[in-house]
Amino acid sequence: MAAFLYHTMSSSALVSLGLYHLISATRSYLKSPNSYSAKPFHPFPPSSSGNNTHHRFRYLSLYLIIICLLVALTHQLIISSDSDILLKGRTPVYRFTSLQSSAVLFLFLILAVSVLLSESSSLLPLPTDLIFALASAIFLLQYSVSAAAASVQTSDLEAKCDSVSARISALASVLCLILACQPRLFVADVGLGAAICLQGLWVLQTGLSLYVDAFIPEGCHRLLDVVKGIVGSTKCDLDDSKFRAVAILDFVFLVHVIFVALIVMITYGGIAKSLGMTKSGTYEALPNNAPTSESYHHGHIQMKALTGTQA
Repeated sequence: MAAFLYHTMSSSALVSLGLYHLISATRSYLKSPNSYSAKPFHPFPPSSSGNNTHHRFRYLSLYLIIICLLVALTHQLIISSDSDILLKGRTPVYRFTSLQSSAVLFLFLILAVSVLLSESSSLLPLPTDLIFALASAIFLLQYSVSAAAASVQTSDLEAKCDSVSARISALASVLCLILACQPRLFVADVGLGAAICLQGLWVLQTGLSLYVDAFIPEGCHRLLDVVKGIVGSTKCDLDDSKFRAVAILDFVFLVHVIFVALIVMITYGGIAKSLGMTKSGTYEALPNNAPTSESYHHGHIQMKALTGTQA
């Protein structure tokens, strides 16, 4: 139950971060498309007001990210010394894999602190493109660690979950690299927020598929050491059950992708409506009334008045 609780908390943090980045980036783009540029940090609340209340909470999102990373790093260091008799035990492979995950979290923590120092003081004035480039490198390391963990995993379901998580990290790495080179590319910035949301949803799905009996696919079950009461990994009895479970996870991942795409469209539409934006290039049709005799008498046809032009 503790493992599922940790997955739930991690999922909530990632989804909240992704939604906040998505909303802030969309709002910034719609307010000024010509001067838009992607930012690794958006002040809270997203307002131009300069009163003391807003200034006090300006770096709230960075503080929360740092706290969540500290909790995740502590949890990862603790479980790296745990013994799982049924699955890994105190083996060098498990120890090194856990330490690699801890190292990636520590790099994310360093990056978050660096962004905080860069935004709040002049001690570390990092340019935006360098921050995105560093984030791309760390996401690439996370992809490598997740892929390596999937390759040595003895649990079929956990290996599949790790491999999907690795692909999402690779996508986030590519998007950060694009933003480092092309910061005005709004699609990449929105894609980064969507990728973070997708990673959060997949973390929740991983917890459900591995630790909640009602969501474990049919033909798979969790191992239990009856004598010591230790719950181990989720195993599938037959190859057919394993292939079926993998196919179910692929389908669920597709559902998560569709759900994130809907979130992106709803967010864009909602923010555009709140800002009073309309689709560019719209026009009103000219009146289709027949010309009157007075118009013919003066030798001209009544036209619709032009607005927004100068003489």
